[in-house]
Amino acid sequence: MKQTVIKIFRNIFPFLTVVFLWRLSISFWNPGGILALIPIFYCTFIRPVPWFIPFGLLFCFLIDYNLGALCYWTSIYLLCYALNGFQSFIDFTHRDFNSIDMFMLYIGIGLVIFEFTHLNWTTFARMIWIFIWMTVLYLPITRLIRGVQHDR
Repeated sequence: MKQTVIKIFRNIFPFLTVVFLWRLSISFWNPGGILALIPIFYCTFIRPVPWFIPFGLLFCFLIDYNLGALCYWTSIYLLCYALNGFQSFIDFTHRDFNSIDMFMLYIGIGLVIFEFTHLNWTTFARMIWIFIWMTVLYLPITRLIRGVQHDR
């Protein structure tokens, strides 16, 4: 019984992490729950979790809703999922540091495009801050997910 509960917890932990980070929406530290993109990216592209793609799509839409963006992160997520078919050329799953460089590219391109739609110095500074903050938190969050799912 105990092993079954532990196995269920390991299976649902990535989903719970996304929900927790999305609900922990604070305007300066986590605007619109954008930190939820970390486990969404990791569990979709780097260490795929079964049934995570529709869940990630739903939460990208919910992040867009909180940010007031019309399907912005949802489109970027779907675009990256489509580009993931070229993974035979670049293997994301076996890169150092849980592929933080690919995550930085994913977030960086998304934030730069978003910056051009709202061009001013305040938005630019905020996008730089969000990029740095998400990059710093990427490794601890992904290592936590990987540590909980150590048997996979």
